[in-house]
Amino acid sequence: MRTFNSYSEVLACLGQEVAVTDWIRVTQQQIQQFADATGDQQWIHVDVERAKAGPFGTPIAHGFLTLSLLPQFFDGALAFAGARMGVNYGLNRVRFPAPVPVGSRLRARMVLQHAERIEPDGLQMTWNVSIEREGSDRPVCVAESLIHSYGCAH
Repeated sequence: MRTFNSYSEVLACLGQEVAVTDWIRVTQQQIQQFADATGDQQWIHVDVERAKAGPFGTPIAHGFLTLSLLPQFFDGALAFAGARMGVNYGLNRVRFPAPVPVGSRLRARMVLQHAERIEPDGLQMTWNVSIEREGSDRPVCVAESLIHSYGCAH
């Protein structure tokens, strides 16, 4: 866990890889819960037997499920001491270059691409996030994630 005590410490990390998260496993239960929550019941995700005969030989996670893991990755990797609130501000350039077979372990690499102060006491950060699957040389998701943080010392 990387803890920043001020926004000045964050700004000093521009252009750097700031965090590599712990691995998390994607389960069939998570995939089914995501399908139930979103209404995306496509067989490649939820029909285990049919997916075994499909192109990947097993069910795969929804791309948006993979993307939705970003808050978990951020929470486990970065902290802003004294901040009273963090807000997901949006995303840029999201891509899913490779599938996530059920049972995969994923982690995220986070590079601080851009940061600018938001008056009176905030910071907008643009993070280049690459989610990788253990044993694969291709990322499963790449995205620019925009985060606002409020209240950390300047």
